Amino acid sequence: MEDDDDFSLFSQEVEGIKRLKSSAIYLGKRGAKVDYSVRQEAATLVPEKDLNHLSADYVERVAALDILQYKKDGVQDGVFKRLRQGKYGIESRLDLHRRTVEQARQQVYQFVQDCMKNDIRVAIIVHGRGDRTPDSEATLKSYLNKWLRDLDDVMAFHSAQKYHGGGGAVYVLFKKSERARQENWEKHQKR
Repeated sequence: MEDDDDFSLFSQEVEGIKRLKSSAIYLGKRGAKVDYSVRQEAATLVPEKDLNHLSADYVERVAALDILQYKKDGVQDGVFKRLRQGKYGIESRLDLHRRTVEQARQQVYQFVQDCMKNDIRVAIIVHGRGDRTPDSEATLKSYLNKWLRDLDDVMAFHSAQKYHGGGGAVYVLFKKSERARQENWEKHQKR
């Protein structure tokens, strides 16, 4: 009985409908043909992976007047002392003043890569003291303290002497490149 009611209701609804003259139905937009090859190529390209592993996430804050110092195992005490005293010639410099944390992260990573590529052993990174912040916590100084520890090519670092920027800069000692290590070995073999 319900089927009869449904059928009669359906018949009433479709009573005035007429058959279409054309059997082809176009559901797309009319216009120029779209070239999907460009879209397909862009979708299949793999974005370049960011090799920079330095993090801009949480960092333990250091005060503006804190001295930064770090030495990996294997760095001789005399070498670290000379670095701390600023007795090594500075071969390269990076200034991070007026940089955001993200800009500084990228520049520090690239700077270390460039130093290693060019056989630079000692550099200075100027980060500023950060004493103008209301909480006296130096943001860039804090991140730099973390980042330099995370980089395998950094053997040691220490806050600079006053004549090089004091607590607003840091001396960085890089490991020897393979080429420099080989040259040093050959030089000492000739003795």
